Amino acid sequence: MAGRGDPPEGPVPDPGGGEDEYRSVVFDESFVNAARLQEFSAEERMGEHSQAVRSRPAWEPRSGSRQAVLLVLLILLAFGTAIYLGVRNPYQPPVDQRAEPLRITVVPLAPQGPVPGGQPTQLFDHSPAAEYRTGAAGINLPVAGRTTHFSESQVVTALSIAKDYLVASSLEPDVLAGVTVRPARLLLDPDQLAQFDQSVESSLDDGRHAEAGWLVRFDPAEVALADPGVRVQGTLRFAETAADMLEVTADHTFTYALRPAAAGAGPVADASLFTVHRAVHFRFDREDLRMHRAELLASTVQAGPQACGPDAGGALHPLLAGERTPDPGRPAVTDPYATGRPSVSALCGTLAPSAQPSL
Repeated sequence: MAGRGDPPEGPVPDPGGGEDEYRSVVFDESFVNAARLQEFSAEERMGEHSQAVRSRPAWEPRSGSRQAVLLVLLILLAFGTAIYLGVRNPYQPPVDQRAEPLRITVVPLAPQGPVPGGQPTQLFDHSPAAEYRTGAAGINLPVAGRTTHFSESQVVTALSIAKDYLVASSLEPDVLAGVTVRPARLLLDPDQLAQFDQSVESSLDDGRHAEAGWLVRFDPAEVALADPGVRVQGTLRFAETAADMLEVTADHTFTYALRPAAAGAGPVADASLFTVHRAVHFRFDREDLRMHRAELLASTVQAGPQACGPDAGGALHPLLAGERTPDPGRPAVTDPYATGRPSVSALCGTLAPSAQPSL
């Protein structure tokens, strides 16, 4: 039986012994001499496989080029859309509405007898201003809400500008003392500055250029504040009158304690009260709100005690303690402490006795 590694017919005998085992594969000398060795280059060796790499056609764009082309197309599409919408719906800039001239009415209120005098605190405590707040605290903003075309914040801005103007024109010590008008002037629409300047420089009772229509200012050569704490009470109201217009109506009474300018700064025993009822109608467009300024449409002022006369409506000339005025012809009795918009039926009025301190 043949072994595990032998062919089926049995082991092949070795006729020549172990040395002749590879005799059949030994090349003779003539075969070796006839053989030539040739070494192929790298390109030749790869020739058989070079066709495995596909060449990219010259016209086929690369991935980066495609993205650039798409980006350019998107930009052109957006630009074309913007032009189309601009033609269909052109932007309409806001209409430049020039501010109208302020309409002014000043009504002096003459006392029916001598002006009461005394200590400022005593005068305030015995007058209708006893319960009024002092200074800017008396100018309260109402509860604000949005309107059809204005947000709540825009309404609050309009009310705040109106309050700022009232403080600057009725409570600022340097304005009251005749030192400056700048705080009030800075809050005005530029279209009204020329009218304001003319009113301050040469006040006239012509319905347009009365200084008292713009601000409360006393002649420092005549009077001075006996108490810096001005008593104030009133209301602010707002309304939308157009898609781009807000209006604010201010109705306030200001009570000042005055003394003669020559009295000096010592203890005041001869002070008197002077009352100013101001109704100011403001208007604001969106540019006014952005620039924090106001346009004044109308201003009605009732102030006393002061004398009636040809130029009484132009500026304020208070009558001080103990002074009186000739009988003005018994014009209508007017109470500047009365609430609501003042009604004006004459160019001069009589100060109601209830408006004077009851000492």
